[in-house]
Amino acid sequence: MDQSEVEALESWWRAANYLSVGQIYLRSNPLLRRRLEPGDVKKRLLGHWGTTPGLNFVYAHLNRAIVARGQQMLFVTGPGHGGPANVANAYLEGTYTEVYPEITRDEDGLARLFQQFSFPGGVPSHAAPEMPGSISEGGELGYSLSHAYGAAFDNPDLVVACVVGDGEAETGPLSGAWQSTAFVDPVHDGAVLPILHLNGYKIANPTVLARMPEARLRKYLEGHGYAPRIVDVGDGYDHEEAHRSFAAALDECLDAIAGIQQAARGRGVAGGPADEVGRPAGADGGRGNRDAGPADGGAGLTAGTGLTAGAGAEGVPAWPMIVLRSPKGWTGPRVVDGLPVEGTWRAHQVPLAGIHDDPAHLAQLEDWLLSYRPGELFDDDGALRPAVVRLAPEGAHRMSATDHANGGRLLEELELPDAAAHTVEVAEPGTTRLSAMVNLGGWMREVVRLNPRTFRLFGPDETASNRLAAVYETTDKVWQQRILETDEHLARSGRVMEVLSEHLCQGWLEGYLLSGRHGVLNSYEAFVHIVDSMFNQHAKWLKVHRGLDWRAPVASLNYLLSSHVWQQDHNGFSHQDPGFIDHVVNKKADVVRVYLPVDANTLVHTMDHVMRTRDYVNVVVAGKAPALQWLGPEEARVHCAAGIGTWDFAGSGHGGEPDVVLGCAGDVPTAEAVAAAKLLRTDLPGLAVRVVNVVDLMRLQDHRGHPHGLEPEAFDAYFTVDKPVVFAYHGYPWLIHRLVYRQRNHANFHVRGYIEEGTTTTPFDMAMLNGIDRFHLALDVLERVPGLAAEHPELREKYEGMRADARAHTREHGEDPEEITGWTL
Repeated sequence: MDQSEVEALESWWRAANYLSVGQIYLRSNPLLRRRLEPGDVKKRLLGHWGTTPGLNFVYAHLNRAIVARGQQMLFVTGPGHGGPANVANAYLEGTYTEVYPEITRDEDGLARLFQQFSFPGGVPSHAAPEMPGSISEGGELGYSLSHAYGAAFDNPDLVVACVVGDGEAETGPLSGAWQSTAFVDPVHDGAVLPILHLNGYKIANPTVLARMPEARLRKYLEGHGYAPRIVDVGDGYDHEEAHRSFAAALDECLDAIAGIQQAARGRGVAGGPADEVGRPAGADGGRGNRDAGPADGGAGLTAGTGLTAGAGAEGVPAWPMIVLRSPKGWTGPRVVDGLPVEGTWRAHQVPLAGIHDDPAHLAQLEDWLLSYRPGELFDDDGALRPAVVRLAPEGAHRMSATDHANGGRLLEELELPDAAAHTVEVAEPGTTRLSAMVNLGGWMREVVRLNPRTFRLFGPDETASNRLAAVYETTDKVWQQRILETDEHLARSGRVMEVLSEHLCQGWLEGYLLSGRHGVLNSYEAFVHIVDSMFNQHAKWLKVHRGLDWRAPVASLNYLLSSHVWQQDHNGFSHQDPGFIDHVVNKKADVVRVYLPVDANTLVHTMDHVMRTRDYVNVVVAGKAPALQWLGPEEARVHCAAGIGTWDFAGSGHGGEPDVVLGCAGDVPTAEAVAAAKLLRTDLPGLAVRVVNVVDLMRLQDHRGHPHGLEPEAFDAYFTVDKPVVFAYHGYPWLIHRLVYRQRNHANFHVRGYIEEGTTTTPFDMAMLNGIDRFHLALDVLERVPGLAAEHPELREKYEGMRADARAHTREHGEDPEEITGWTL
C-alpha cells in the first residue's frame, strides 16, 4: 500500500470521526466557523462514542478493498449503538443525501445531519432501519454474526464484513453464531469476514475476550473454524502503522476467501456441479456425500500471508477473520476531569457530559473537534473535499447503497406449487385421520424443488420430528463437517438448515430475508420462546421499515410451530407452552398475523397464503399427530380466505338464532368442541348449538385494532349479541378475552384453554387437565344456557361420570379409551 492510500484512509477516517462527534454533540455551528458556544450543543447528549471510531476505521479500509477489487460487500454492525458511524459513512458515500435529500452536502445539510441524531423527530442512535446499508440494528446485542451468515447464504459473490463487538461476543446468540462455519458452502454461498473488535470494555466492565490471553483466544477462534489475523494498534497513536497493519490483514483475508472459494468451485461438490435443488450431483438422497469437502487442506491460501488457515482432518477450510485491538474511544479525549477516558470504559457513551455546566468541557469538546482539522475536510461551502471521499466506491458497490441491505429490491417471487394438488379428499367431516404436517411436507418438498436458490427451511433439529421429512426427497441438510456412514440426509449443499440453536436459526433466517430471499422457521411450539426477544427486534424493524418508502418490501418471517402443547407424548410439562402467540400479538397489528389451521387442507392453504405475503411476521401453529379431517379442498380454501366460519355440519342451529355458540381455534380444541356439540345434539335435540371455527385468530379482534378484525355486525353474526359463547382455544384463555373485549357480546364469552396443567400423559388427559375436553365444554353449556342445568341435572351427572371414566382408564391402561381415540363425527 503506497503512501497516497494511507493518506486517503486517514482523511476518510478523520472525516467520519468528525461527523460522528458532531452528531453526538452539535446542533449548530457544524464546521466551527466561530468559537463553540453552549447553544451550539444539544441539551440532551445521547449516543455511544466508544465503539464508533473503530467502526469508522474498519469502514474506511473496507472501502479501499472494494475499490481495488470490485468486491460486492455488505457491512453488518454488531455494536449497532455505534450508529453515528453508519450515518457518517453513508453521508461520506453520498447515499445519505440520496435517501434523505434534505440532508444536503453543504454546511446547512451538516447542521441538519448533526441535529437530527438522537433528537426528537430525528433518527435513532443505532444502526436502525432508517440507516442506509443496515440489516442489523445492533441495539440488542448478539445477532450480527448470524445475520451476516444469513445474508451470505446463496450469495456466492458477496462478502459480508461483520464487526463483532467484544461486549456483544459475550452474549449467548453470538457465542453460538461462531459455529456457522460448519454450514457455509463455499461453492454456492458467499463468505463472512468476522472482524472481532476488542476495545476492551463494555459499559462499565472489561470484556472476557479482550482480557483472554492471546494464545487462548487464538485457540478459541480456531476451534470454531477460523484462522484469525490479529491486528493490535497499541495505544493507537501511530495511525500510519495502524492503517498499514490492518490493510495487510484485510488483503490477506480477502485473498484467502477467494482462494477457498476458487478451489471449491473449481472442483465443485462431489466432483461436479450441484443440481437444481442444491443436492450434490450423484448424491444418493440419503446419506449425503461423505467424502466431498468444500476445500482441501489449506486450499487457496496465498503463500506467505501469515495465515495458518489450513483445513482440519475433514477437509473443512479455516475461514479467515480479523481481531482488531484498538482503544475504546480511539482519537477522543484522553483525560477528562483528571480521569483517563480513551482506552477505558469511560469512553463508552458521551465522554464530555458537562458541556452546559462546565466551560472546561466545552473547551475540550472544541479542541477534540478541531483535532480532526475540519478545514482540510470541507470546503468553504461545507462540501466534502474530493480528496477526502476518493475512497468511496461507485453506485451499488457502496456498502450504504448495496441492494443486499435493501433486499426487497432483489426479491424474486416464490414459485409455489398448486395448493389444491396437495389437499386431501374429505368424504365426510370428522371421519378420517391423517397428519396435517406429513401432508404439508409434500407441499414443502415442491417449494424447495421449485425455488432452488431463493428458499431455505430453518429449524433446530426438528424438521423430521415435525413431520416435514418429505423435503429430504429433493434436498439435504447442509453440513460441512465430517459425515459418517450412519448419517442421513447430510450434504455439503442443501436447502435445510438445522442446528440446535433457535437463536442461530432465527438470525440466519432474518439475514436471509432482509437480503432478499424467502424462508420458514419450523420449531417446537414451546421452545420458540427462546427467540422471543429476537422476534421483538424483527417486528420492531419491520414496523419502521414499512414506513420508509425507500425500503422495498421483503418476504415475511414465517414461523411454523408444531409438536404443540396438546401433543407431547414423549415429553412433559417443559414442552407445554402455547404462549408465543400472546407474545406476538403485543406487536403492531400492521406487522403480526396468527393462524391456527385445524386439518391438512386448511394448513396447506394457510401456508400457501403466508408464503406470498410481505413485511409480516406470520405464526402458524399446527399439530403433527394424525387427527380428524374436517374440510374438503374447496371448503378449506374458502374457510381460510374468510379466516372464520360457521360449521353447520357440526352444530344443531335449526336454521335460526342459536341458544349457545361453541367457538374454537386450534386443532385439538376444535375436535373437542365438535365432540361436545355432538354430545349436546344427541342429549338435547331441541338445543340450538352453533359451532364457529377460527383459523385467523386476529379475526376476533375489533376492526379498529387489527386489519383482519371483524366489523361489529360481522362479529355479531357469528357470536350473537347476547347468547352465551363457550370458546375452546389452543393457548392461554385470557388472550381470547383480550381480543374480543371491544365486541358487543364479550361479557358472555367463557373461554377454556391451557392453564398450566401439564405432565407426561395422554392427549385426552391433557385436555381434561386443562378443561378443554368435550365433557367440560358440554358442562359449561349446561351452566351458561339459562335454566338448562336445572332442567337436566342428569346430564351433569352423566358428563362428569364419562369424564371420570376416561381419567380412570388412562390411570389403569396408560392410554386413552377407545371411545375417545376412535371417535368420529
